[in-house]
Amino acid sequence: MATIVLTPRQKDELHKSILAFLSASGLVDTCASFKEELGLGDDFVDEATLKKYEGLLEKKWTSVVRLQKKIMDLEARNSQLQSELDSATPTSMMRRNVDPASWLPRAPARHSLVGHRNPVTSVAFHPVFSVLASGAEDSTIKIWDWELGELERTIKGHTKPVQDVDFGGPKNGILLASCSSDLTIKLWDPSNEYKNIRTLTGHDHSVSAVRFIPSGSGQNLVSASRDKTLKVWEVATGYCVRTIQGHADWIRDVVPSFDGRWLLSAGNDQTARIWDASNSDHKATLVGHEHVIECAVFAPPAAYPYLAQMAGLKKPPTATSSSEFVATGSRDKTIRLWDTRGTLFKTLIGHDNWVRALSLRCWDLTQDGRCVKTVDDAHGHFVSCIRWAPPQIKEDPQQPGSPSANGDKRPNGIAKKEDLLAGIRCVLATGSVDMSVKVWAS
Repeated sequence: MATIVLTPRQKDELHKSILAFLSASGLVDTCASFKEELGLGDDFVDEATLKKYEGLLEKKWTSVVRLQKKIMDLEARNSQLQSELDSATPTSMMRRNVDPASWLPRAPARHSLVGHRNPVTSVAFHPVFSVLASGAEDSTIKIWDWELGELERTIKGHTKPVQDVDFGGPKNGILLASCSSDLTIKLWDPSNEYKNIRTLTGHDHSVSAVRFIPSGSGQNLVSASRDKTLKVWEVATGYCVRTIQGHADWIRDVVPSFDGRWLLSAGNDQTARIWDASNSDHKATLVGHEHVIECAVFAPPAAYPYLAQMAGLKKPPTATSSSEFVATGSRDKTIRLWDTRGTLFKTLIGHDNWVRALSLRCWDLTQDGRCVKTVDDAHGHFVSCIRWAPPQIKEDPQQPGSPSANGDKRPNGIAKKEDLLAGIRCVLATGSVDMSVKVWAS
């Protein structure tokens, strides 16, 4: 028989609480039997005592349940933190709060920006100011101050869902580009209250992605479409200067290399392709995914030492080379790492759904691509887009050689190897099917 460790006073209070509960429940015979079995006299409780202890047992019980839930939550949190500690190296632990290479996003987000009436499809940071643009299926673009977490304005102009947004453009003025299922690309001028200064037409189906091509003049941008083509446009005139064909199905994403020399595209044909931006020559095709490729990106030079080791190279490529490694994310739930000759050297497995799914996962390249953190409660639905804040500007943003939007750099301003992490801000933004935009910052 289990020993109940209660003081005589605690036992009396427990008995009185039980008797009050039985009495209030109308269980007169049970109440009498309880007193008889405990050997309690009629003077143990009177009406006033029963009234005093009425409801106390229920309050104690619900308190215990709440306490149990709190303990379970704390245990889960403790387990998560222990997992992060187990995944960290001593050096990274010492530098975690100051080193961009070691920073990880943590819940809760700094800001949760709510205002869209349909799923958010894209986000983009202004390269100079604390401005964040978001596009959504409600056909609008919203401009936010990401440091304050405030909505600045709503831009209307597209007639169907906005699929992508990007800041960039000519050296004499940063522009905002957007593309939509209404088959158009629109250019907006932030210096003139985001007036629509140009509409680019030419695609025969939904435009999935748009990006400014980094260069000293910022004169071109590239778009990807469901019509299976990429198009290169002249920003100043809105003319299509080149159409690139090669994909067999819907092109979901396109990104330029940091110097604008190469383009990387991916889509429903389960391939990613690398192109020469200057003449549309095809450089490589990356084949290996088993479903639609949703997103693709060129690896930044800061990642070359770690990716080179994973790829089995004796030494990393020079930091001035803009097209060495590529990452792709797919509906087959994997992220794949490639060299730009088309060789797959690493598959990152861990997502439970499409890669733009319900959680944020952080992969450490110094630990052979190990998943070191999952932010499960990042959003209430699929995460549809994610973007890092661009490096902090130290040069005149209107001059060639200054960093361009959303983490890209002008070719004349390529950093030395030891400066690759300089200026990187530990800030990223995510958009979701739950119609919110979240800002994650240290």
